[in-house]
Amino acid sequence: MTPRETSRALLATLLALTLAAGVVDAVSFLGLGHVFTANMTGNVVFLGFSAAGAPGFSVPASGLAVGGFLVGALLGGRFGVVMEGRPRRLWIGGALAAEALLVGTAAVVTATGPGGEGRRFTTIAVLALAMGVRVATVRRLAVPDMMTVILTRTLTGIAADSRMAGGTDPYLGRRVGSVLAMTLGAAAGAWLVRRHGPVWPLALAAGGVALLAAGALLAPTTGVRRARR
Repeated sequence: MTPRETSRALLATLLALTLAAGVVDAVSFLGLGHVFTANMTGNVVFLGFSAAGAPGFSVPASGLAVGGFLVGALLGGRFGVVMEGRPRRLWIGGALAAEALLVGTAAVVTATGPGGEGRRFTTIAVLALAMGVRVATVRRLAVPDMMTVILTRTLTGIAADSRMAGGTDPYLGRRVGSVLAMTLGAAAGAWLVRRHGPVWPLALAAGGVALLAAGALLAPTTGVRRARR
């Protein structure tokens, strides 16, 4: 596989992860009570709403999501360090496999776990943990405008780097693709939650990420991760 093909494969993987993030946040917001498990900016804002007494928001839920995400990011960052000097496919595939396992666990908890707030908070924590692992991994990949869970910088780039603004539209395709993928994922997740509850969209997201993990692990080795200096 050429470097160009590898780059295209990686971009396709990141776009698929962006779509999955839309599904997960649709489940979180609509099925777990006004909380995000991928978009941490939203949770920080929700904490502010809660502090001001706005109805419909929960300090424990948003705080748990932020805490779980931080733990996941710590673990994802540590895994990246441990995998330095090894084939990149093992690092990416391992991180994606962990995400798929955690999202799948959240689906099982939602379907069979104890009811009430215990199930809700457990699902929030597990999903936030999964997203933290993912974002720490994507951050180390450092692909411009492909963070998979947030679009503020992407949307800014579409406008600020456009020809109308005097730019050259760099990365326009991936930027527009990210916006469309997130929108499609959120729409699909919302549709599934409203008609079938949260279990099916979580199971489908877990299955999709598992396929991405398998694809990464089975890809030909094209290089090793080098330690940062």
